[in-house]
Amino acid sequence: MFETLSRSWGLVKASAGVLRSDKELMLFPVLSGLASLLVLATFALPMFALRVFEHGIGVAGLLLAFVFYFCQYAVIAFFNAALVGAAMIRLDGGDPTLSDGLAAAKRRLPAILGYAAIAATVGVLLQAMKHKDNNVLVRLLGSGLGVAWTLAAFLVVPVLVSRDVGPIDALKQSVALLKRTWGENALGSVGIGAAFGLLTALAAVVGVALTYIGFMGSTALGITVGVLCALGLVALAIYQAALTGIYSAALYRYAVSHEVPAGFSGAQLAHAFVPKR
Repeated sequence: MFETLSRSWGLVKASAGVLRSDKELMLFPVLSGLASLLVLATFALPMFALRVFEHGIGVAGLLLAFVFYFCQYAVIAFFNAALVGAAMIRLDGGDPTLSDGLAAAKRRLPAILGYAAIAATVGVLLQAMKHKDNNVLVRLLGSGLGVAWTLAAFLVVPVLVSRDVGPIDALKQSVALLKRTWGENALGSVGIGAAFGLLTALAAVVGVALTYIGFMGSTALGITVGVLCALGLVALAIYQAALTGIYSAALYRYAVSHEVPAGFSGAQLAHAFVPKR
């Protein structure tokens, strides 16, 4: 177990090394977050004002949920594609700009929108299963399928950016790469998620404690400390998103050609592909 965590942490450090060489890559998660908040506000405000769900969800509610999921997934997938496109330029030894990443995503916009439609459909179905209040088995199945979907779709964005294929073929290729090289361990993504999950939890605990101490001094100090701590958590989430994008680009590159990008050792990536026994 310790060896597995050690290898995963090694991948985090290698991804961080690439990110340190091009901090501009963190702009993509920032833009994605801002655009996602805009989409959320666009849907949430009218829904609350018009009391759309006052009498239950219904067919109209499900349709509205699908449109919301589609818009959110389209925004997230677009900026993820931009991040991965820029990361691949960096891994090739180039010096990508913000416009380079956005251009890479724009070139694949129809496929990205198609993938967003698929992801929105899956998202609505999974959420419906997870919120079955009177059926625990269906809720558990929904959670399990959600994990499986996340793993199966992990390399979809690098495939879409690198190959001239549609969203369905991209999903098929992502699954094929997962089966062939990654087995069932997913060491890299789990390692990054676990590492940042721990860091976020610790930061949240420290933030709450500091905010409480601040309020003991004065209300203004407590609010200031709370806002600063919240911004720190947001910065941590942005950093994690950028690292995950870099890792997925490197993982895809190695899975397809076994080329080790700059900043990654062959041993680190090879361990990420050890199949489960």
